[in-house]
Amino acid sequence: MTPSILLTRPWRRLATTVLLMGLFGAVAQAAPPANLIETPMLRDDVAAKKLPPVKQRLPENPLVVSMDGKTQELGQHGGTLNMLIARSRDIRMMVVYGYARLVGYDRNYVLVPDLLASIDIKDDKEFTMKLRAGHKWSDGAPFTSEDFRYFWEDVANDKELSPAGPPAALLVDGQPPKVEYLDKTTIRYTWAKPNPDFLPLMASPSPLLIYRPAHYLKQFHKKYNPKVVEAEKAEPGKRSWAAIHNREDNMYQFDNPKLPTLEPWVNTSKPPTDRFVVVRNPFFHRVDSNGRQLPYIDRVVLPIVDSKLIPAKAGAGESDLQARDVAFSNYTFLKKGEKANNYKTYLWRTAKGSHFALYPNLNVVDPVWRQLFRDVRFRRALSMSIDRAQINQVLYFGLATESNNTVVPESPLFRKEYQTKWAKYDRKAADKLFDEIGLKRGPDGIRRLSDGRPLEIIVETAGESTEQTDVLELIRETWREVGIKLFSKPSQRDLLRNRVFSGEAMMSVFYGMDNGMPTADTPPDELAPKDQAQLEWPKFGQYFETAGKLGEAPDFPEAIELMTLWHAWHKVSRDERAKIWHRMLAIHADQQFSIGVINNVMQPVVVSNTLKNVPEKAIYNWDPGALLGIYRPDTFWFTDARRN
Repeated sequence: MTPSILLTRPWRRLATTVLLMGLFGAVAQAAPPANLIETPMLRDDVAAKKLPPVKQRLPENPLVVSMDGKTQELGQHGGTLNMLIARSRDIRMMVVYGYARLVGYDRNYVLVPDLLASIDIKDDKEFTMKLRAGHKWSDGAPFTSEDFRYFWEDVANDKELSPAGPPAALLVDGQPPKVEYLDKTTIRYTWAKPNPDFLPLMASPSPLLIYRPAHYLKQFHKKYNPKVVEAEKAEPGKRSWAAIHNREDNMYQFDNPKLPTLEPWVNTSKPPTDRFVVVRNPFFHRVDSNGRQLPYIDRVVLPIVDSKLIPAKAGAGESDLQARDVAFSNYTFLKKGEKANNYKTYLWRTAKGSHFALYPNLNVVDPVWRQLFRDVRFRRALSMSIDRAQINQVLYFGLATESNNTVVPESPLFRKEYQTKWAKYDRKAADKLFDEIGLKRGPDGIRRLSDGRPLEIIVETAGESTEQTDVLELIRETWREVGIKLFSKPSQRDLLRNRVFSGEAMMSVFYGMDNGMPTADTPPDELAPKDQAQLEWPKFGQYFETAGKLGEAPDFPEAIELMTLWHAWHKVSRDERAKIWHRMLAIHADQQFSIGVINNVMQPVVVSNTLKNVPEKAIYNWDPGALLGIYRPDTFWFTDARRN
């Protein structure tokens, strides 16, 4: 189960309301404010007629964001938000945090329309989406059904742009949807069978994007611009027109300043750069009840610094809002700097299945290690050789939960045995299993593999966290007692994944399940071998993603059963879905395909004292949640001193 807070009751709400209640068409929309307030930053451009006034920039029916007056206050325009990122590619986090989606989760984890005005759903098969009339891209061009048609007909089904065909996420049992464009603001997707994944995928932090800025991308498409083909013929050695189009079409990566967006802020910086600057989208579709167009904040500045320096720089007051690349181990240090550097450190609870999980590579190339990792007794013994209570006390002050990589107690699918099976520290039981396998100790006390090599496990990391190193050091001690040597090998995230994908890495460490709070209606994607990014069986996932063209087919009973159950989940009633979830969770707990250590770890969030509307108590989760995204950073605002 691989991932691609001090807490109130939102966890419970998430567990019961993850999917839509009836039709979105029935959701009441607040009426637009009678009077709209022009954004100070844009007044000069409006006066010079470089931009239309705010009323003409907004949709006819903008999304009116309500504030409860307690955790959220109506704000003021202005100011620059400083945040730190560790890599150039992290500019995509502005798409995660901006969280402008056709449909998205609100703070109660209910799916609601966002870019869409409404959506009508019939039997999870037919989805009729209504756009907001007058909605515009960041460059002022209309956002219409033509953008959806362009994606489906000219990108997803163009053999040069998409050689593998439409995204697998849009296929149900291998069959694509029927896509209709009923008018300029109405689009309909219809499948022959239910597609319960459709809306959650569009609401995810890395969303399924079924539209493109057609007016911009057509200039790079041979169907609309014959010059691109002529240029390709004139210079055969240059990139093909399709490669150029795909380079320009990077909405999620957010690194093309020329590409129009629907997010709250627009990127102005082209890589390579050591500092990204994003500025407000003049045509963003949300307003507050006072008539102020969102976002409140004018710009966000994101310098690139070494990830190891981010906690120190955040503690020195160099970031107005920082959670990424900050760990619980930094909390004490951050608290000490609060008064001197004018910030607060909140603790949000995480919701992953495991904050730290080990992944034996069941597709490792070495045949001896492959056979050993596929022996469930070995995986169970490794798990029982980890003193989770010690790790919790030493590194997390006892505030985390010792657990397998599984659902957390606030999920309606939680069962105690999923959390604890094979997860209790029991050296004698582990020794017995190792002996039963035939892993005899040598004179140095280290066990030997079947071919005589010492049992030395190299655990590869992304090299991004000293916290992982600290956990591995404690595991190293207890594994040494049962005759196993552990070595850690830090690298970079992309290199780590490539080594896992190729079968060179024998074991890796990463987070566990992205969503530790699923309901029976949540697709059990993380439990089945269907994604190459799943570190325990990347070749099985690659086999599924490429329809058998690459990778390896699952070849042992439990993996095959998990795929069978995953397929069955998409075809059964909601009552039957819970049974499938429980069977899949039971298989994972028993088989220890991934070895979870702890979850419910607190996430420090550094917040400037001048920044308002950031919740003090919240959940920091990738999906659902988009980390900061569901708390809508477009509604964060600065006090008077910082707005000038």
